[in-house]
Amino acid sequence: RHRHKEKWAATAPRIPSTRLALHHFDTSYSLHLGALWPSVRAGLLCEQKYGALLNNFTAADHVPQELELLNATDFISEALQKARQWQRGAMTQAEMSPPRCISISSKIKCYTFPRGDITRFRPARPDALGLLDYYLMDAASLLPVLALNVQLDDFVLDLCAAPGGKTLALLQTGFCGHLAANDISVSRTKRLHQILHSYVPKEVRETVSVTSYDGRDWDQVKGGTFDKVLVDVPCTTDRHSAMEEENNIFHKRRTKERQMLPMLQLELLMAGILAAKPGGEVVYSTCSLSPLQNECVVERALEIAEAQFNINIHVEDLSHFRTLFQDTFSFFLDCQLGELVLPHLTANFGPMYFCKLRRM
Repeated sequence: RHRHKEKWAATAPRIPSTRLALHHFDTSYSLHLGALWPSVRAGLLCEQKYGALLNNFTAADHVPQELELLNATDFISEALQKARQWQRGAMTQAEMSPPRCISISSKIKCYTFPRGDITRFRPARPDALGLLDYYLMDAASLLPVLALNVQLDDFVLDLCAAPGGKTLALLQTGFCGHLAANDISVSRTKRLHQILHSYVPKEVRETVSVTSYDGRDWDQVKGGTFDKVLVDVPCTTDRHSAMEEENNIFHKRRTKERQMLPMLQLELLMAGILAAKPGGEVVYSTCSLSPLQNECVVERALEIAEAQFNINIHVEDLSHFRTLFQDTFSFFLDCQLGELVLPHLTANFGPMYFCKLRRM
């Protein structure tokens, strides 16, 4: 009865969070992605590819030429060129509806290296005024911003804005009448402030309000007032979870938090829908492959919007993004709602899920 009981929990070797994450992904994504999973898995475990988002606020006119000499191209202007060719073709064939993709903002410029080219970009440099010339980010992260399609003088809400790449991209359009950039984490909003100071001149920063509300309560702060809302929710950040021990949501201590993610995501998306004015548009995005965090959250939000708030939501068709950007990204073709970029060894961007909703 008085025998010493071994404290096995303290002495048993701890399983790394990355291994727990991979085990979880192997179990669920092999079902969801089928034969694609081994190639996606290899992409997740290899070095991520970046794009260089040009900073339109700098006087660094030499940067595009410098990047083009390295064989990088602006994937957005290339896609727009392709769209114009389609449109001309459609006109000549007297088709009823030329592609809608022409409405993508050509002000956003992001350079990427071709498929299979794993060259790295040099670190960003300041111009004469001290503003950095470009921002390195996963180029797939720009797709939700392009899908939002900000128009001149739009009131825009970025509900989960930190660390700030998508916020910066929204400002590059030059169209935001006002941008509300919110993130619940005070430490992460500090990083957002740093990015704004490093990339954006003071007169433009003054059109941005940075706040640290709980995004789930946003409709109580400013309901029904925004033309465009970006809801880029916290998720299992699959690439980070598979590669990095630090701040990994698959850590044993964070199990409950991880299990609650779809509920949090749903509450944030609902707050985003309620923050949009009638006729306003909402883009929901994650950097996860999980249908439970992607399509399932959107489906549930549509049901709740109608049943509890009598709000009718239209899911916008973004399938033209697949055709437009197929040279740069690898898309999952069986996505039921929205679009999903899959990591791939020759185009190692993503994962990035995005779905566009219109509040009727």
